Amino acid sequence: MAALTAHDADAARGEAVFWQGGCASCHTGPGVGFDALTEARLVLGGGREFATPFGTFYAPNISMDPQQGIGTWTLTEFATALTEGVSPEGEHYYPAFPYTTYTHATPGDVADLWAFWQTLPADPTPSRAHDVSFPFSMRRAVGMWKLLNFNTDFVRPVPTDPVESRGHYLVEALGHCGECHTPRDALGGLDRANWLAGAPNPVGQGRIPALPPQGWSAFDITAYLETGFTPEFDTAGGEMAGVIANTSRISAQDRAAIGAYLVTLRSSPSP
Repeated sequence: MAALTAHDADAARGEAVFWQGGCASCHTGPGVGFDALTEARLVLGGGREFATPFGTFYAPNISMDPQQGIGTWTLTEFATALTEGVSPEGEHYYPAFPYTTYTHATPGDVADLWAFWQTLPADPTPSRAHDVSFPFSMRRAVGMWKLLNFNTDFVRPVPTDPVESRGHYLVEALGHCGECHTPRDALGGLDRANWLAGAPNPVGQGRIPALPPQGWSAFDITAYLETGFTPEFDTAGGEMAGVIANTSRISAQDRAAIGAYLVTLRSSPSP
C-alpha cells in the first residue's frame, strides 16, 4: 500500500479511471438510464439488480454518504475493497463485484480514482440485501471461492507495443471485459482457458459474444465503443448499452487502444 500514499493523486485523472472502470453502470440507481446526463450517473446510490445462477445481487450504495455509503472510508480501505474484495470490517465481498479483475489496477489509478470519488455527491439510499440462498449466503464460503479462483496474474501476456499494452490493461483490468465475455465453471469461476470466448447470458436471454466480434476491424471496435453502432448499423442493447455509456466518455486514444489490442487476440493462442 506504500505506492498508494506515495502517489500524488489527481481527481481529473481519477475521473478518467471512473469511466474506464464502468463504475456508474452498476452503482447508479435503477431508475437512471444509461443515456442519462453525466450528473445523474455520478450519484452512486446503488440498487440495480443482477440475476445469477447463485441468486440475485443488488449493487450497494457506494456514494460518499457517511452512513449508507462509503464516505468514512480511507484510501487504503477503498483500495483493499477494490483490488482484494475485502470490506473495512474484514468481510469478503461476493465476486459479483469484479475485484478479481480490478486487482490488476495500478496503485496510481486506484489513488486517482479515490481522489475523484471524494468529489462525488452523497446519497442516503440504504443498500439492499442480496437474495442469495445457502450455501452461497455464507461469506466464509467466498473465502474458499477466492482460494480457487482469485488469480492475480494477467490472463494474457502484456504486449510489447505500447498502444496494444494500453489496450490490454484497459480490457483485462479496468474494463473487466472478461467478467461477461468469458464462460464460467459450476462455481462461478472464470474459465481462463476460454478467455473472451463468449458466454451464456446469466439472465438467460441469448449469448454474450466472443471478443473481438467476428469480422470486426480495430476501427469498427473503436467506433462502436464511441457510438454504440455496429458495422451493420445495429445498436448496442442490454448491459452493453451501459458499457457504451462509459466508453463514450473515455479518450479517443483509449478507445483506439482497446480496438488495437482486441484484434490481436485472433492470432494469439489460448492462455
